[in-house]
Formats: sequence, C-alpha cells, structure tokens
Amino acid sequence: MSALPATPSTQVSNPGPSALASASSLRKERGAIAAQACDTCRSRKQRCDEQRPKCGTCQKFKLECNYREPQPTKKDKTLIEILERIKSLESKIDDLSLHTNFPTTAPFAAVQTPAFAPTTSLGITPGIHGPPINPSFPLPEPSSATSGAEDHYQYVSSVHQMLAWPAIQQLLATVQPKVPSLDLSLIERDVPLPPLNDPGHIVKPLPTNTASTATPSMNMHGQVHASGSIQVSSLNWETMQRLSKAYFDSFNLLFPILDRQYFMSDTLPSLFNGGLGQEISSTIAFLVFALGEVALAGAEGRPIHVHPHNGRPSGIKGGSKDEPPGLELFNEARKRMGFNLTECSLENVQIFALASLYYGSCFHFMDFWRMNTSASLACQALITSNPGELSSARADLIRRAFWHCSVMETCLNLELGFPHTGLEKMESLVGLPDFSGPFCEDDYVANQESHYQEHSASQIVLRRILVEFHGVLSQSRFPSSQVPNYPSTPTSLGSGPSPFSTSATSSKLDRMTIHHLALQLEQWRGMLPPHLKWEEDSPGAFPSAIQGTYGNTMSSILAPPTTTPLSPTMATPQHQPSRPRPTSTLMFTTDLDAAPAHYPYALDIHVALLRSRYYHTKYLLHRPFIYKALHFPDAVTHDDAAGAAECLKATLKWPIAMSPTCTKKRLLPCHFFFCPNFLGILILLHLSTTVPILRSIRSTLCGDRFEMDARETVGLYTDWMRDLKNVDGMSRWQWEVVKAIYGLEE
Repeated sequence: MSALPATPSTQVSNPGPSALASASSLRKERGAIAAQACDTCRSRKQRCDEQRPKCGTCQKFKLECNYREPQPTKKDKTLIEILERIKSLESKIDDLSLHTNFPTTAPFAAVQTPAFAPTTSLGITPGIHGPPINPSFPLPEPSSATSGAEDHYQYVSSVHQMLAWPAIQQLLATVQPKVPSLDLSLIERDVPLPPLNDPGHIVKPLPTNTASTATPSMNMHGQVHASGSIQVSSLNWETMQRLSKAYFDSFNLLFPILDRQYFMSDTLPSLFNGGLGQEISSTIAFLVFALGEVALAGAEGRPIHVHPHNGRPSGIKGGSKDEPPGLELFNEARKRMGFNLTECSLENVQIFALASLYYGSCFHFMDFWRMNTSASLACQALITSNPGELSSARADLIRRAFWHCSVMETCLNLELGFPHTGLEKMESLVGLPDFSGPFCEDDYVANQESHYQEHSASQIVLRRILVEFHGVLSQSRFPSSQVPNYPSTPTSLGSGPSPFSTSATSSKLDRMTIHHLALQLEQWRGMLPPHLKWEEDSPGAFPSAIQGTYGNTMSSILAPPTTTPLSPTMATPQHQPSRPRPTSTLMFTTDLDAAPAHYPYALDIHVALLRSRYYHTKYLLHRPFIYKALHFPDAVTHDDAAGAAECLKATLKWPIAMSPTCTKKRLLPCHFFFCPNFLGILILLHLSTTVPILRSIRSTLCGDRFEMDARETVGLYTDWMRDLKNVDGMSRWQWEVVKAIYGLEE
C-alpha cells in the first residue's frame, strides 16, 4: 500500500457491483441533482466514477477529461426574479424627494386606541401616569407644541450620536460614578471614531509564533485532545480537503467571494502536488485553511470560558482570547501577503477580504477595518486598471467581492463613522451579481438547503435601501436651500452626508418622510422569495414557505453527525449522542441553556443576519419618534406615538442574539456592528420603563406580548455583552454602562 495520500491526480476508483447499485439508488433519491459524468463517458454511454480532475477511464486511456457544469433548474429562477424586483424597487427609491406628495394615510393609521387622539397633541405631562420609576432621572423641559413640529425630530445613524441626546446624557450622568471610563464630554463630540472602548483594554496583536503554545481543543462530543490547533506540518491531503470543505460550507456561503469548484479541483491538487510556495494561490489556500479551522472550532469547539454568573458556556469557541483557532495557518498566509501586496488582480482582492474575515473572527475590529479597506482599494484598482475584467469569465466573482466590501463599508461607516474609500461610486459600473459563474454540485446542494444566493442578493438590496434612507433622512435635516441641486436631483447611492456631519444641527425632518420610507422597507420585505419570508412579529420563526417542510424533515437535518471527526487531528468517538430534536416551530430560541439546534450550511446565520439587519433598518428609521417623545412630549401626536411604538417593537429579539446563532460568534465577523446597537436598545428599553410618555406608549401601543418579549430581549443582549466583554474592549465599555443602568452582576 502506498504511503502517499490519494489525491485527485493519483486516485482511481473501481467500484464494484454493490457500490454501483448504491450509487444509482442515491442518484435517484437526489432527483434534480444530475450525475457529473465527463464528456468522454457521456459519449461512450458508460458510467463515470466522477474522479477529478480526471476520471478513471480518462486516466486509463490518457484522454482529456472535461466536466459540464450543472445547469440551473426551473426551481432556480427565484434569483432572477429578485434581480428584476431590485430594479423595480430602485426606480421607486430614486423618485423619492422631500417635495413628493406623500399619501395622507400613514402606515400606522390602523393603530387606533382611546389613549391617543389621531391628530391632536397627546397632552401628556410628566407624572400623569404616576411618578417615574427612577425619580433621580428627570425629564427634559417640555417644549411648546406650537414651536414648529418639524423641528422635533432628529435622525442619527450611530448609537454614539444617540448617546449625545440630552435625555440619554441625563441618564448616563446618573450612572457615571459607577463607570470610571464614561466620559460624557467625549460622547458629545461629533467625531468619526467614537470612544466606545475601554481605555484599560489593550488590544494585543496576534502572535506570530504559536508552535510551542498550542492550547487543547475539544471536539463536538466533549472529548478534549491535547493536539491543539492544526499545525502546518500536519497538512496532508485529507486535512487540506477537510479544512477547505469547512470553509466553503460556512464562510464562503455567507460571503461568496471564492469559486469552490476552481479551488477544489484545480488550486488544491496543484498546490498539494507542487507544494505550498510563495505564489498568490498559496496565500489564498492558507487563508482558506485558517478560516476552515475557525469554522470547525468556532461552531463545535471548546468554549474559551464559562460565565461565573450563570455557568453558561461562552458562545466564543475554539482557541483562546490571544490565540484563536487557525492562527498558525493564518501566520503562513501573512508571511506571503507582502509578495502580493500591490497586484491588480481578483486574487489580491480576495486575499484582503479573507484576511479581514479572519480578523473579525478574532474580535480585532480595527484590523478587520484596515483589511477590508485594503480589499476595497484593491477592488477599485482592479476595475480601474482593467475594466475589461467586468466582461470576462470572472466578472461575477468580481461583483461578489465588490459587494462584500461595500456591505462591510456601510456597516463601518454608519455605525462607527469610518470613512468611505470611494468604492460606492462604482456601483452602477459594476452592477449586481447574478451567480452566473461556475456552479459545482456541492454549491448546488448548499444553495438548495440554505438559499445562500438569494440571501446574498437580498442583503445587497437591503444595504442599498439603508444607504438611500440615510441620504434622504440626512438631507431632510437641511433647509432645502442648503442642499445642492435640491429637490430636482434625487439622492444618489452613497452620496449622502457623513453620519458624523457637524453642520446638520437644525432638524427639518418630516414625519411623513419617515412614513414613506417605512413603506419602501415593507415593500422590500414583501418582495422576498417565499422561503426567505417570515412573520413580522415572530423573528425567531421558520421562513413561512418552508415551515412545514422543516417541520417534517427536521429529524434528518438535526440527525446525529456522521463518523467523520471534527478535525483530522481529532479522534472519532465510538458512540455519538443524538442531536436534540426541535420541540416547536421556532428556528431560533431565547432559551440559551438548551442544547443548540444544528442547521446545515450556516442556514441559521444566513437567516439571522438578514432578519437582524431588517429590524435594525426599521429601528433606525423610527428612532426619530423616540427622540421627539423624550424631548418634546407635549408635541407628540398619535402618529408620533405609533412611530415610537414601531421603533420599540423593532428592537425585540434580533435572531443574531438568539440560539443557535449566538453560540457561534466566531462565524459572525460583524459583532462590532451589533454590540453598539444592543447598547442603544437596552438604554431605550430602560427609558421606556422610567419616562412616563414612553411607558404609556409601551403599555398601550406595543401589544400584549411586548412585556414578555422585552424581558427576553434584555436577557439576550446582556448575555451577548457579558460573553464578549473579556475579549473585546468595545464590548467591555458597553457592558459597564449596561451593568450600571440595570444593576447587573459581573
């Protein structure tokens, strides 16, 4: 027996009769998934063993072996429909201007209660519903309702700007003695880098030598192994395949910037047979291996700590705070990145994008930002220096990488104030991805299970809507004479004012503008494919169209894992416990102590990201109503109260913080985007129990389930911060503020 592992270029399969019968039965069960026979075997009308890059027949007769790509079936037309709907929605958004004749009936007109008159002032004065729960927190002086209702709304994009609201400043002043790092003078400044960071928390760079400090790891069944993280010396063929599959079944479905088939059938065999050198393909391979180890350990590895408060294992798994999983493999990529630093190629963009994802999994958000900025600049260089690439065979991959960078830039810009690189100016030139490139069978199966292509397209559309909303709401705060070319020129994507602009001090935001934009957001949700839709008031439910399907087939999805070990360096256990079966129709649960469910191909993360970003957009859009209720309670009308209620309801139970998604935090590189928003939500939920007018809105307009959902939301978001506070300085600062406001234990 040869000591060398079998590779695609050396392995020849000769299946026996029983194996052929089994394979035939399997193909019949797969239905729409056709066998991948090569052209030679097709012409000879004989069975192909489907070895790559050459099947056994072609190797035997020394023939050229070509495989056809599987063609999309009729079931795959949904993505085309999404792209058509995008164009329709964009045309409607482009027609939006502040002088549009908005409909007189607001989206909240259906909300009618005896407590609020539909058009008159609420007339609620402090204390009418009883004294505030916290007497030490007084309300701001109410303003007259006749002072101009248009000046009563204020839009801000970031939580840092929201903390500068006078009402919230008063709350923070009461807890400042308990939070030494809370400097209110810094919060009041409009700066692009908010001081949401613990000054005593020093972010150490990732170590460059980890060979002697490997930490024990744990497989999915709780068995501890002292082998530690995967070493470069252990990169045999099986390990390389396993790590690559882990990456493509997780990170590349969430951020589809690499071509799975090309990497698995061309790049990987070539590197194994020729060796991992200094070329750019080796750099990409090491990044894939590193992220593959993060995907394995981050989903089922050993928690880095256990909370002393509740004994709950951390949702951060694998490695340690200072030495995350995959670090040695990532260091090998870092050694080679300098050689490819200035290439104007798609691979150069992919390198920086993959490196940013790794830094995100390590909770190094500044490094994540710098790598993502490098990816954006490399993408601009590629398109500028070689525009013909946009019509080449790799055009769709370029578009995917472009939009990945653009979505990340939007998160960093709107929430943390980081500047744009100018990438957004190329959106019309680049166009939208349609996943028309190579489509291998593994990706076909993954898309059938997770619908990752439609999730990606929907995320892009939602991002563009959010940017448009920001531009419209920001410009609404200026008198029309101060807006260039206003109102004849509609807001262009990415051209709105900076989220930290200091000149927009005089609010001119109109209530009907917000209502009209809310209709646009609901139109986006209504255009989602059936298997992505969900009930508005049930963020944790299964998608509407597949709820019955998942209810019937969940036993197979949550089936016990196969005998394949988690990692090539981990032993396979003899007895494997069964996965827990679902007890309800909920896809996500607030019970963080229950064993988390398992969904293939990162389905739960896809769904959680899409829904959480939708609720974030809705929450951001309606937050000006909260501002008015806090600072101008006498001027609040029924529509204002209904808008404030919509904002409060949009804060509840974001799936990203629920189980099982919260148990895999390393697979969520955007944690820095959600942490500040959880802080802002927790502050608003607290104010809704202490400020009389918000308390009245909460009890009257938010529905019967709101109190229970709000308690669960507070538990979810505080647990998220408690989990991250020991690995991330930003989360530590936020945790200290929340702990002081809610009187929590460490």
